[in-house]
Amino acid sequence: FSILIIPISSVAQKTDSVKIKKPHSPTLASILSTVAPGAGQIYNKKYWKLPIIYGGMAGLIYAGVWNHGRHTIYRDAYLLRIDDDPNTVDQFEGQFSDANLKDLQATYKRNRDLSFIFLGVVYALNIIDATVDAHLFDFDVSEDLSLQVLPQSTPLINSNATATGLGVRLTLR
Repeated sequence: FSILIIPISSVAQKTDSVKIKKPHSPTLASILSTVAPGAGQIYNKKYWKLPIIYGGMAGLIYAGVWNHGRHTIYRDAYLLRIDDDPNTVDQFEGQFSDANLKDLQATYKRNRDLSFIFLGVVYALNIIDATVDAHLFDFDVSEDLSLQVLPQSTPLINSNATATGLGVRLTLR
């Protein structure tokens, strides 16, 4: 009967040297980008994408708010025109007809709606990008991937002759 005594310090040293790699989670990247646009890109360490995401979203919000303001101006002017009160005059009297005001109002409303639809598209693309990036986070893109076409000579079986030709070598690591 024998007892093996291992000092605790040597066990601690061995476990300290082993690094456990935490897997990169596409689910976490998706959730982060859903809660806060761009957070998934930060998790994936793709910081350069943040100005694109925030610039696109800010531009679309600005366009939507601006188009909403113009839509409201032309809508209110049109409503003043059709209220059957001769004392109310809109700011575009003599400049635009009733039909022009309706067309302008519809155009700015459509542009506002499109701006917010595209904002939703950018938001969804932000989530999709973070998810795909997280899936490809550990993907090997090293220089070891190669395709070579080389001359090759191969000895023939049961003969002293050799066959000469081209050989193709594909290396994937």
